[in-house]
Amino acid sequence: MANALNDRADRNALASGTVAAAAVILLLAGLLDLLRGVMAIAEDEVFARTPDYTFQFSTTAWGWIHLALGVLALLAGLALFRLALWARIVGVVMASLLIVANFLSIPYYPLWSLTVMAACVFVIWGLCAVRR
Repeated sequence: MANALNDRADRNALASGTVAAAAVILLLAGLLDLLRGVMAIAEDEVFARTPDYTFQFSTTAWGWIHLALGVLALLAGLALFRLALWARIVGVVMASLLIVANFLSIPYYPLWSLTVMAACVFVIWGLCAVRR
């Protein structure tokens, strides 16, 4: 009986630690996307020019997309600290949207896009690997 309680406590500690780590990484990814959005809206010259890109938007349009996703990812990351199932679902959805947006904007800022995409993959893994 005591052994089963210890196993359950160990699993709960692991689950809360994994979700907390995913929350912090999602907060970081959201902050990076928010900063990227601000840079793009301000039309910073750090972005590459891609004349023949299929998903070409103006840098300002990408900026607003990344700014909105960054704010939503920050809110989702904060919600993850509640350890609620709905927060985990929202976190996975937000990380997935960040991956898609950063994939589509790779030509504009490749290293930043790949960094945020990798962070979001860890967030999805961390939120999906935890059992109830």
